[in-house]
Amino acid sequence: MDTQSIIQQLEEFGIAPTVRVFKRGDYIFRSGSTATEVYFIKEGSVLVSCDLGQDMEQVIRFGYAGSLITALDTYLSGKASIYSIEAIRQTTVCIIEREAMERFWSSSPERQQLWKMIIEALVLQQMEREIDLLIAEPKLRYQRVLARSPQLFQEVPQKYIANYLRMTPETLSRLQKS
Repeated sequence: MDTQSIIQQLEEFGIAPTVRVFKRGDYIFRSGSTATEVYFIKEGSVLVSCDLGQDMEQVIRFGYAGSLITALDTYLSGKASIYSIEAIRQTTVCIIEREAMERFWSSSPERQQLWKMIIEALVLQQMEREIDLLIAEPKLRYQRVLARSPQLFQEVPQKYIANYLRMTPETLSRLQKS
């Protein structure tokens, strides 16, 4: 099921999302906060990053039009998140409060199953990401991500992809040319 269909069902259920536009560089969510919202990306792109201190951050995930995104660590635990979500181009987001989403998910067995499928997909994506992080060879990391997410290379600026792949932009450029 696509996010547009979920938004439509939410509206039919009586939950109206707040629509907000974020400019490039705006934070949708900042580390240190507690997530009380779920974000459906209507258009644009975002990145999820982790602050490593000393003005260093590591990109760990991207979201595009059609994605559902939140700071999942805090969404599930209720504790402050270590992640930030930032718009990397002008991005329109439909925002739903957590309590409303939970009412929606629990309103029927079909919706509970949909939520389970979304969480399972996020876990599998995270497992793929962990494998990427264990691979020492930059070329193999690049090839895996290119095969898994070709859209990434259409939607996201090179410097963010390089950070995600744990390599310099120059190394990424060289790999793309070879």
